[in-house]
Amino acid sequence: MPSSEPTSHVRNLTGGTLLALAAAIVCLTVALLLHAKLNQQIDLQVLLLGGSGLALALVAALMSWRKARRLIRPISELIDSAERIGNGNYTHPLEVTGRHELAPLEEALEQMRQKLRQTTINTNYLSTVLNSMNDTVLVTSPDGEIRKINAAAERLLGYKEEELRGKMLSDLLLPGNPPEPHDRAPRTVDLQETVIRTASGQTIPVSISGSQIAAADPSFQGAIYVLRDITERKRAERRIRYLARFDSLTKLPNRMQFQHMLQQAIARARRADCLVALLYLDLDRFKEINDTFGHEAGDRTLEILSERLTRALPKEAVLGRLAGDEFAVFIEGIEPQEDERATTAALARIVLAEISKTFYVGQHELYLTASIGVAFCPRDADNVIDLIRHADAAMYHSKQSSGNTFAFYSPDMDAAAVERLMLKAKLRRALERDELVMLYQPKVDLRSGLVVGGEALLRWRLPGYGDISPSQFIPLAEETSLILSIGDWVMNRVCDDYKRWLKSLSNPGRISINLSLKQLKQSSFVTRCRAIFMQHELSPTSFELEITETTLMQNPKRTIKLLDELFAMGLTLSIDDFGTGYSSLSSLQQFPISTLKIDQSFVKGIVDDRDDATIVRTIIDMGKSMEMEVVAEGVETKSQLDYLKSHNCHYAQGRLFGDAMSADAFLAIMVAQSQGKVALASLFG
Repeated sequence: MPSSEPTSHVRNLTGGTLLALAAAIVCLTVALLLHAKLNQQIDLQVLLLGGSGLALALVAALMSWRKARRLIRPISELIDSAERIGNGNYTHPLEVTGRHELAPLEEALEQMRQKLRQTTINTNYLSTVLNSMNDTVLVTSPDGEIRKINAAAERLLGYKEEELRGKMLSDLLLPGNPPEPHDRAPRTVDLQETVIRTASGQTIPVSISGSQIAAADPSFQGAIYVLRDITERKRAERRIRYLARFDSLTKLPNRMQFQHMLQQAIARARRADCLVALLYLDLDRFKEINDTFGHEAGDRTLEILSERLTRALPKEAVLGRLAGDEFAVFIEGIEPQEDERATTAALARIVLAEISKTFYVGQHELYLTASIGVAFCPRDADNVIDLIRHADAAMYHSKQSSGNTFAFYSPDMDAAAVERLMLKAKLRRALERDELVMLYQPKVDLRSGLVVGGEALLRWRLPGYGDISPSQFIPLAEETSLILSIGDWVMNRVCDDYKRWLKSLSNPGRISINLSLKQLKQSSFVTRCRAIFMQHELSPTSFELEITETTLMQNPKRTIKLLDELFAMGLTLSIDDFGTGYSSLSSLQQFPISTLKIDQSFVKGIVDDRDDATIVRTIIDMGKSMEMEVVAEGVETKSQLDYLKSHNCHYAQGRLFGDAMSADAFLAIMVAQSQGKVALASLFG
């Protein structure tokens, strides 16, 4: 309003300006008074002395004029200084001479200048500090009117200080956001979050805190607020919330989110009296991809798989990643009158078909299969935990059937799953409790009928369960990495037995030891083998290491280098279960392999199955052409033995020559043979 403008201008003047103006007024008043005083003195003298004293009066006037003239210059300087101070220039000092009547005034004005200069310095320093802050600072009046902001506020809000001065703080906040407007500024505003709108209309989340400015002078009262941009923090919080519910690699719901969604589906199905089908799938031998091609290739494979399944599955199906290579799918709304098994079997076949397609990762072509378990709610379970557990049990049942298939849950699968978990727990203490046993399967020379060595076979003699075969516990050992400790135990036990045999025999024959993929993956494997043989003072030439064909073809470049080092130590190397893998003749020639072992699945049918007979005959001929020894595994009948002999197979193993036996029993056979008592003479005529 017009009537309030003068008042506003006065309020805008600083204390230093008012003092400077007062000093200037004082200086002008003094000058006027001095001038008036001189005139009065001259007039009085003229009246008193009359004409005769005119000369004397003129002399006195001249003296007064000279005295006044002497004060004019200091007065002018005082006026100039007062004007400079009034204009805010406090840097030019006043010269206080002390030789005239105005000296006290000069001294007072100089002191005032110094105080104003110090006040200005402090004010400028405070402004510098505020403008150096990264956080936004707003100073408001008691009723929330903005009086001052710092440079950070200009950058954040997009306003200049003069544009915001006079606006209300509440004008910057989105409606409904704290701090709520008050009639008076609050004493404190605890740290809280709000949203502001900038000059461009952008909304920015900020944290805000404030406190009251307490001052005796009402013009200094108000509040000061500190705002901080929390956009990045909000973005990080959203990312954390996302990662808590979704898998970062595949972008699928993770286990927690999947279970939450499954729980909601079960609740809906219960209200609608429908079924929910859960498919739990695990990729078969996926670890081999990670171990062979690296985790980056494994991750890319999982990404491709997720994209494929997302496209192939019906829209109503929900896909999630529960663990490393474990996925799950559920579909709801299956009507009770539907054939739920047929519906779910069709879904499982879609999944298996997508997984079986070639994966092109980098320069590699990868192939995968999966095992799937299926369970229904509420038929098999009425809650999330039991439904997943039962589908998991069905999945393990399908995995035991060589994988690449699916199985529906049945109650008897629970017992198998429980037993598997129990075995895994007990296997951890098998070494400590000395429950592992080493047996030996004789290897027979088909040309002479003599035992020329044996294969070391590991058994787990679990109290209350009897002997547990390696096919049951070795996969468990590989899952838990116990296979490394077990592998060291096997090599040491075989060396102990062999050294004991040497006390009774000059040559107990060559003993073969099976190796797992994880053992070969150890960077220190060759060094550890050499150390074990040196520790037992045995020559590596007395032993043979057996490697499966599948293991041999995993990362061939590294395997060739490793096998070359083992071969250089004097170890004989053989391929176990030959014919079940994917190696070719050309690839076999790269490895320092001395022996091929024909898998027992082919030997079993050589008499009755023409295809098996052809495969066995081909392997024997191939081994001879490559100057390798050939060993037939799993020989159980005389007719099988005769077939192998007729086709000049070198060696054979199997129950026909005796079951796997203890170290002492094997030693007894070898000692008797050394004395001319051939235990298998009847089989060889």
